[in-house]
Amino acid sequence: MARDKISMPSGMGGLVRYFDEYHSRIEFKPGHIVILCLIVMAIMLFLYSYGGRFFGI
Repeated sequence: MARDKISMPSGMGGLVRYFDEYHSRIEFKPGHIVILCLIVMAIMLFLYSYGGRFFGI
């Protein structure tokens, strides 16, 4: 029975908390990401609809 014992590393049991170690200089608000996605979707829809006329495809 003593051989079946599992020992964990000291500290936090082997877990690493990456969000405590790295801080980015650039931070985006969720609203900015939503607006950016909507703009990209509008550009893609425009190009799918009218892109052939502009690029001669």
